[in-house]
Amino acid sequence: MYKSEPMTRILIGIVCGILFGVADVLMTVYGTHPGRSAGMLLQAFSSRFAIGLLGANLSLPVHPLVAGALAGLLISLPDALGLRAYAGILGTGLLFGALAGLAVKVWGE
Repeated sequence: MYKSEPMTRILIGIVCGILFGVADVLMTVYGTHPGRSAGMLLQAFSSRFAIGLLGANLSLPVHPLVAGALAGLLISLPDALGLRAYAGILGTGLLFGALAGLAVKVWGE
């Protein structure tokens, strides 16, 4: 069976960040948010891009899934406090961060 070379953490983080950013923008566009603006969409994308990039590159002495989830929680916390939408923002932050950590565990170096 052919085994491919592992991806770098930076590349995994960029790919995850783009995927998570697009997913969150789509959730914002098709969600029930009143008054969607370009600024809101940019905030949604950049926050989730940061979760993907940092969640995949955070180096802590714990499982990468836990480290990614922690990054997702910490990056999402200011948005959740500012928008007063805790469950949705913190939930997707934890999920996306954990997925970034899992991606590193599965496909990373």
